[in-house]
Amino acid sequence: MEIIKYYGSDEAKTEFINHDSEPLMAVIAHDRSHAVVSLLDEGCEHHLLLAKALDKYNIDEYFRIIFDNEGADWTFVCPPNYKNIANKEKRITEFFNDGVDAITDFLKQIDYDVPINVPRRYRRHMDYLKNSDY
Repeated sequence: MEIIKYYGSDEAKTEFINHDSEPLMAVIAHDRSHAVVSLLDEGCEHHLLLAKALDKYNIDEYFRIIFDNEGADWTFVCPPNYKNIANKEKRITEFFNDGVDAITDFLKQIDYDVPINVPRRYRRHMDYLKNSDY
């Protein structure tokens, strides 16, 4: 996976390098080919980070996280056409499993060993996972 660091400015680059406790954000391509990471304050929102760093606009092709040295919060939004899986339960289960793998791989590549959390506001699909092997 290619890791692209988005700084936005020289000042942001210095802050990024010395970010110790500053939260970061990332978008990770579903196909795991690349990810973009930046300071949260620089990227602002995932779709803006994607547009600024790569001039891309289809946020539904990316897993999205905000993280620091304590954990990674996953913006769990499964696109309705994910892998063209028609069955909603299977689609969400596949998205969850793929996301955990991709996010874990990304975090390991940048030396973060932190738990992945799905915040309450994004848990509406979690009922579909109760009967799955996640």
